[in-house]
Amino acid sequence: MGMEDAAPVVKPLKWVGSSRLDLRLLPQPIRKEIGYALHLAQAGEKGAHTKPLKGFGGAGVLEIVENYDGNAYRAVYTVKFTAAVFVLHVFQKKSKKSIATPQRDIELIKQRLKIAAEQYKQLYGSS
Repeated sequence: MGMEDAAPVVKPLKWVGSSRLDLRLLPQPIRKEIGYALHLAQAGEKGAHTKPLKGFGGAGVLEIVENYDGNAYRAVYTVKFTAAVFVLHVFQKKSKKSIATPQRDIELIKQRLKIAAEQYKQLYGSS
């Protein structure tokens, strides 16, 4: 059996802080879109509405960008760790005038990235 016959490795999804609950509170069509994009991330792929989040040095932290019914929604996850995908933050973006992610959300993402690193160490030993 060749390597091409092997099923793709699907990494487990780990939720940091209130991210899972925050996702459950979003409108159903958005939950579906974000859920699908996270599933792609688990399989090592990237959804059409997913891009690196600026300010995090490269493609290790990604942002899923969804719009629905005049509102903007974001889900941020990291693929910095080899054995799992960590969902760091899920939120509705309040500001319509700015493209940038609000500073308080950036701070929360940084904080949760540190928590994810600690959780990863406890679960898997090292990166």
